[in-house]
Amino acid sequence: MSLLIAAIVIYGFSHTIGDNLIHPAIPRPLLLYFHGICFSAWVAFFIFQSALVRTRNVRIHRTTGWFGAALGAVMILLGYSIAVIMNRFDLHTLHQQDAVAFLIVPFFDMTFFTVVFALAIYWRKKPELHRRLIFLATCALTAAAFGRFPTNFFPPAYFYSGVDMLILLGVVRDAVVDRRVHKVYLYALPIVFVCQSAVMYVGIHNWAPWIRISRAILG
Repeated sequence: MSLLIAAIVIYGFSHTIGDNLIHPAIPRPLLLYFHGICFSAWVAFFIFQSALVRTRNVRIHRTTGWFGAALGAVMILLGYSIAVIMNRFDLHTLHQQDAVAFLIVPFFDMTFFTVVFALAIYWRKKPELHRRLIFLATCALTAAAFGRFPTNFFPPAYFYSGVDMLILLGVVRDAVVDRRVHKVYLYALPIVFVCQSAVMYVGIHNWAPWIRISRAILG
């Protein structure tokens, strides 16, 4: 799953990284590059930690896990900050009016990541809970990659279905290997699906209360 997530991230961002980061017509804020480095580092670290457990190097996994905790904390700060900075950039520099409503998407993604990441740290000594929560946290980060897929994969308003399919693969794994679905998925998947639907409704229909909040945030 860690390798699949890496492939999804690489494929999704390969469609925009040239025009938006490497050769942008209008220079992007410097913080965006730090954001990209940190979030890429998380995917690489997820693969590394998964490999350590797979090869039974649990002690090293636990020791290096504190680096992951620090990296995750930095990502949370970066995630919310870059959401505001880039949507402000899209609104005021690129004159994309949909940036006002769209701010809710990265805000939700980072909230999703923050909640399950914090729970994963809290239950770090319960491997069955911990590994699934870290998996969910990493799935939350793939929304940006799925949103950059060509529209023949996902219509623009349905990129969250890619995130849900990743989580469902975890459900299928449990059903096949453990002959039962873990309670993490039983609780998380319905909540995530409802929240994703609400986020897309607010974003697509320009829900007035959110638009006022977003405009206040973006300035």
